[in-house]
Amino acid sequence: MTLLTVDNPYTGDVACTVPLADEAAVNTVLDQARAAARTARTASLAERKAWCERMVAAMEAQADSIARDISRMMGKPLAQARNEVGGMAERARYMISIAEASLADILLPKPGFERRIVKEPLGVVLDLPAWNYPLLTAVNVVVPAVLAGNAVVVKHSPRSPLCGEHFARAFSEAGAPAHLVQAMHCDHPTSERMVGDARVDHVVFTGSVYGGQRLAEAGAGRFRHMGLELGGNDPAYVAPDCDFTKTVENVVDGALYNAGQSCCAVERVYVHRSLYARFTEACEALVRGYVMGDPMSPRTTLGPIAQPNHPAELERLVEEARAKGARVVAGGKRTHVEGKGRFFEATLLTDLDDSMRLMQQESFGPFLPLCPVDSDEEALERMNRSELGLTASVWTQDRERAARFATQLEYGTVYMNRCDSVDPALPWVGVKNSGRGHSLSALGFDQLTRPKSIHFRLSF
Repeated sequence: MTLLTVDNPYTGDVACTVPLADEAAVNTVLDQARAAARTARTASLAERKAWCERMVAAMEAQADSIARDISRMMGKPLAQARNEVGGMAERARYMISIAEASLADILLPKPGFERRIVKEPLGVVLDLPAWNYPLLTAVNVVVPAVLAGNAVVVKHSPRSPLCGEHFARAFSEAGAPAHLVQAMHCDHPTSERMVGDARVDHVVFTGSVYGGQRLAEAGAGRFRHMGLELGGNDPAYVAPDCDFTKTVENVVDGALYNAGQSCCAVERVYVHRSLYARFTEACEALVRGYVMGDPMSPRTTLGPIAQPNHPAELERLVEEARAKGARVVAGGKRTHVEGKGRFFEATLLTDLDDSMRLMQQESFGPFLPLCPVDSDEEALERMNRSELGLTASVWTQDRERAARFATQLEYGTVYMNRCDSVDPALPWVGVKNSGRGHSLSALGFDQLTRPKSIHFRLSF
């Protein structure tokens, strides 16, 4: 039996060990999922909602244990991991609350006919969530998929495998049909083979652009549904009329929360030149206030970097930017705390240009890059200068300014006076290389069902 061992990013000790599925195990899981999907599609929506409601309660009952698993596996400060349990429950309950209206037949009256559009389940959904928000990236798919009448196989990230098991356990405790939601651990080649397996009807992946490209290629031989959420390099524009204090606080938090390991983290900040010097000074005070340390300590506000190879890559991004003229105001180095952990300092950079890799790719690190701009038009042009398009934010007290930006920004979500936030009532969607498809909201159910036309002539 081949084992996956996950290290603790702070202590270096073993966080968990799980068995990797061989071909026989994969076949068993997929066959069980097919059987569970046949059961789920015949269950009433009321039954599916009850399974999901009890699943959420089962997860909440184990909130502290789940949060500690998250912190051990990927280094998130415990308070933030606990918040993620709460966020997972909130999203799940919202999707449960709109399921009846969202999944209802669409009636099209016509004399002498019965015409309806029925939303049928797809069958087996393969969910490949990310480690950075291991509950949130999973729940976006798992709960609406079950509500729609599908079975789900959760192949979680190898950085956070226990989170898939938590969902499977909770559905079992909720009295859902056997194997309705299963957790499976496997290597990347096995995941790619599953994408092309005829027993899988739909695939959702949250991760890197490279990972999305590999999976798209793996599924190219079959006409299948696939949802890809592939991250971002998300810009913010600080307009001259912003609420200055609130903007500083929110932009810094939006860049550095979860050590910047967020697909919708603020990664480029374009500040109107009239505010630039003052904004830089205010940000520096907050950036220098982040406390690195044990994720289990309530004092810690900046946890370690999850992936072993990533601190060196973050340092290369900083050094490349510095060599091209950027100024490192604070931070900029990988480090340890009392000899422990793979940390990277909270980092504030200025004097950047858009040719730098740090300004073009998703860094997934605790970076706050600031650039001066002279006008709204310059800010808009530079914000759109990216191959990624997940979210963008505009910080202004003028709604009309925000609306002008929203019509022209090439991003799936445009915020005014907020960032790094997902509202389950709104679809989560990327454009350009940030992916395809969408999750959450009433529209999210459309990705997990197929329309069937009912066209009955009632009389000749």
